[in-house]
Amino acid sequence: MPDARLSLPSGWIQPSLGAGVGALMTARSAGHSSGPYASCNLGDHVDDSATAVARNRASVAGLTRARHVWLTQVHGHRVVRLSTDSLGQPQPEADGAVCTEPGVACTVMVADCLPVLLAAPQGRGVAALHAGWRGLAGAGDMAGRGILETGVDALCEAAGCDPGDLRAWLGPCIGPSAFEVGADVLKAFGVDPDEAHPRFAARPPHAGEAAPRWLADLAGLARDRLAALRLVDDHIGGGRWCTVSAPSRFFSFRRDAGRTGRQAACIWLERRS
Repeated sequence: MPDARLSLPSGWIQPSLGAGVGALMTARSAGHSSGPYASCNLGDHVDDSATAVARNRASVAGLTRARHVWLTQVHGHRVVRLSTDSLGQPQPEADGAVCTEPGVACTVMVADCLPVLLAAPQGRGVAALHAGWRGLAGAGDMAGRGILETGVDALCEAAGCDPGDLRAWLGPCIGPSAFEVGADVLKAFGVDPDEAHPRFAARPPHAGEAAPRWLADLAGLARDRLAALRLVDDHIGGGRWCTVSAPSRFFSFRRDAGRTGRQAACIWLERRS
């Protein structure tokens, strides 16, 4: 049976990740916040009105008919296992969540970083991952294991499946024409700045620049990591929206110099009737 289609506000996205799996990517429309957070800001850490954020989160929960566990995200690679026991508890400090119980939504907030949603076959489990470049590269991890490696392993263990069985969806993030990085980012991904690489395009220097810069393809880097984890290319969707270039649709931390809201990517198992 196909996934049920939701009646969404303008600009929101409903990924299709298989029968029994619900998924949603919010945009900045149809909320209660104002100013730089207008209007559906879901971040509770950005100096927005707490009342407005609570109303926005309640609207998302009502639309999904699931109970959401929000994370305190730290640009790392920790993934937590959620259950009904997680509801009402303090927000976990993590950048990913896995769940195998219906009605509990794994949710990550983003505003340029890449949201990645994963679904196991036959509705056996789901995961939501927050992939900034640090978390994606595994910066600070001796083995270079990032949020995708941790998240795929956690979901496969929880759902009893192989990586090749998973379906993945990449949400809106900063696009390859906007994501300027320095040599430190290339090195974090194991790329030699002196060699050409398909995910890093050298940018002509601007006047007065002392160090070279590159344009990075964050969604492409995530696809490469998922492929290395043995996900099937045909099972990986999305990754085609740029947050920076769509100011009326998406919040963007870089475009708005840090004073902006957060959209959210959510995934959950539908309750069986």
